[in-house]
Amino acid sequence: MKLIHKDIEKDNAGQVTLVPEEAEDMWHTYNLLQVGDSLRASTIRKVQTESTTGSVGSSRVRTTLTLCVETIDFDSQACKLRVKGTNLEENQYVKMGAYHTIELELNRKFTLAKKNWDSIDLDRIDQACDVAQKADVAAVVMQEGLANLVLVTPAMTLLRAKVELTIPRKRRGSCTQHEKALERFYEAVMQAILRHINFDVVKCILVGSPGFVKDQFITYLFKEAVRQDIKILLENRPKFMLVHASSGHKYSLKGMSCSQNKCVFYCLCLC
Repeated sequence: MKLIHKDIEKDNAGQVTLVPEEAEDMWHTYNLLQVGDSLRASTIRKVQTESTTGSVGSSRVRTTLTLCVETIDFDSQACKLRVKGTNLEENQYVKMGAYHTIELELNRKFTLAKKNWDSIDLDRIDQACDVAQKADVAAVVMQEGLANLVLVTPAMTLLRAKVELTIPRKRRGSCTQHEKALERFYEAVMQAILRHINFDVVKCILVGSPGFVKDQFITYLFKEAVRQDIKILLENRPKFMLVHASSGHKYSLKGMSCSQNKCVFYCLCLC
């Protein structure tokens, strides 16, 4: 679902303009609609025409109507949503108060107005419009002190977290400060993964770096998962795949190769 416009007042009255992009969006729209709402959308209306000779015919015209919703019919098998109501704004084809049925269509916008938007409806809009819900691939590109976590959808790559931490250089005879800083860095990356990756949706998490940073991080990640009993990480361990990346910068996502599996991952829609 794409959110075009949202205007909700402090008293919770207002309207949103949405574009359903896939079948599931019709289900969300069905659950948003209620009797008494105002729905504005493009629709087809059958109108009668009279020629100069006096003969009467009919034609179908596309027009935009605003209805006060009375009945809502959703055919889940055909994925069709029909909304019947009375016309609120008279135009050249439909009188005020006349009945009409709008069939909402994929990739065609509509505006829904309510006198009171409750938190459930607003949460549903946020969920339906959250492109991250469609991201079945996540990627972490990292180097010492820098990591970028992204979610990959069919249409775009979304940056969800950037972790930056200064890592002191190793000193001759002592690596304590270097190792402690690395642990803090790895901990921050782990927390970003837990916060931003929906493991119910994501099927693969690519972890890429130059050198052995990725290997050291994965060792740390699952050592901590065992120590802290982080079940969601332990249960999803097979989803993690180590790959080579040229750096921890986002541009290195453009090509990440995995020689072990002889596969190449391309993020071609960097934003």
